[in-house]
Amino acid sequence: MIIDKLIDKIIQMQNPTAVGLDTAFEYLPDDMKEGVVDFKGVADAIITFNKTLIDHIYDIVPSVKVQIAYYEAYGTEGLRAFYETVRYAKEKGLIVIADCKRNDIGSTAAQYATAYLGETAVGEGVRAFPADIVTVNGYLGSDGIVPFTDECKKSEKGIFVLVKTSNPSSGELQNLKLEDGRTVFECMGDMVEEWGKDTVGKYGYSAVGAVVGATYPEEAKILRKRLAHTFFLIPGYGAQGGKAEMLKNCFDGNGLGGVVNNSRGILCAYKKNGGTYYEAARKACLDMKADLLSVLGEICAK
Repeated sequence: MIIDKLIDKIIQMQNPTAVGLDTAFEYLPDDMKEGVVDFKGVADAIITFNKTLIDHIYDIVPSVKVQIAYYEAYGTEGLRAFYETVRYAKEKGLIVIADCKRNDIGSTAAQYATAYLGETAVGEGVRAFPADIVTVNGYLGSDGIVPFTDECKKSEKGIFVLVKTSNPSSGELQNLKLEDGRTVFECMGDMVEEWGKDTVGKYGYSAVGAVVGATYPEEAKILRKRLAHTFFLIPGYGAQGGKAEMLKNCFDGNGLGGVVNNSRGILCAYKKNGGTYYEAARKACLDMKADLLSVLGEICAK
């Protein structure tokens, strides 16, 4: 199971981190942007940036999260950069989370699931975007999720479902109270726990995880207690204001239960601290690891 593989790597590296490869062209050093006049040039520069960064972090972090919007902005060439980034990260042994937040119903959801988790009907073993896990939006209900969970079981892949997101206005909907007394985010969390009940692995966590923002520690505490078998993808650390102490509630007593994303704080570390972008990124990863472990302590199996 992919969630077991992710946890294996987290324990081995003592590092519950996902490096967010949300690589906008403007994040690149000036010398890499020089002379670029079209989307092909942008894509080539981003591919070089990402591959070099991956080369300098793959041995210290377990996973990367590749946000597709930063690639779609550059058209089909951007999607080439997305594919090459996902493929190369997989080649280097990283667990790859495709942050696409896909959602639809029935046959359309099945196509999304095939695109990011499964194999196409063309040839044998042909995959469009060979990710390990994809983010999805569950707010259309179960018929928008079942095609993904079916693919998870078939291909031993995973999903992270939006539950309590890190953005400032998330409470406008997610914190509303239902007639039964639950909030909307608690209801969605309960659905995620149910969707994942048949895919629980050796560490007690299922292939159906939840997106739970570091910026809402009280809500995270509620969800961690409520969702015993649900692994969390935790955005909001760093640039969005999330601190290590704030996200402690996302983890269990053994330091398991979540992986923390950091994008700009790693991609753009060189702008703040100097040096090459890849050396600064590696140092930022190690600093983040130390920060998280100062709160979580040693990460170990149950």
